[in-house]
Amino acid sequence: MIQRSMTAEDFSLHRWELPDAGQWAELIRGVPVSLQPPDPEHGTIVLNLSKAFSAYVHSEMIGYPCFDLGLHVESAPDTVLHPAVSYFTSGERFSESDKDYTDSVPTLVVELATSNDRRSNINERITLYHRCGVSTVWVIDPDNKTVHILRRAGLGATRLTEFETLHGAPDLKNFKVNVGELFREPDWV
Repeated sequence: MIQRSMTAEDFSLHRWELPDAGQWAELIRGVPVSLQPPDPEHGTIVLNLSKAFSAYVHSEMIGYPCFDLGLHVESAPDTVLHPAVSYFTSGERFSESDKDYTDSVPTLVVELATSNDRRSNINERITLYHRCGVSTVWVIDPDNKTVHILRRAGLGATRLTEFETLHGAPDLKNFKVNVGELFREPDWV
């Protein structure tokens, strides 16, 4: 039996029928694909990023982050990717927060290279983000404790180690966090 290609809307409506309720699924050129569930280190990085972004949003009042929001990056057939973070600096504040996926383009996307399937297609993901208009992609690699900054404008890539500071400029003016802090196990007490 030939299965028809799913649209982003179909995927959103039926995602919960997939294994693990579709929590780790994406739509790749019309086909639902399940990714490996993230490991605890993935959660640590997301928690640390959320703290850094929260402090930034409260002090600078510039934009807002969305976590695990689907980005509709290709059409006919549709592709919906779920990066760890999508940071929006335009549009009505928090307008994307309660959506399953969006056609709006974030200024910044953060990808975490925390599993084999997330690592294996990272270059294609970066290309798709840039092609749809995302100006900057950060790829956080816990194995090497690095952050790779890739800008759409063809300004090349920058690699920061755990001993350096990640600055958000030009997209997130005045945002900064020590790269090593992103990998630090939180104090759960």
